[in-house]
Amino acid sequence: METLKFKTTLKCSGCVTKVTSGLNKIAGEGNWGVDLENTPKVLTVTAAVSDKEIKAVLEENGFEAERV
Repeated sequence: METLKFKTTLKCSGCVTKVTSGLNKIAGEGNWGVDLENTPKVLTVTAAVSDKEIKAVLEENGFEAERV
């Protein structure tokens, strides 16, 4: 399983709540997290998913993601 990291435009726990359902569906609950304490806000995903799938979930909810 690969660990992917993305710089995101997520800003707060409310933003994370908006993407939780979609990320849980594609990556599985407990296989992802967002560091809201530091800038940039980095989403880390440890699951067999593609960059495209992760970006699609964020974009569907009004956020951007860039692989780091």
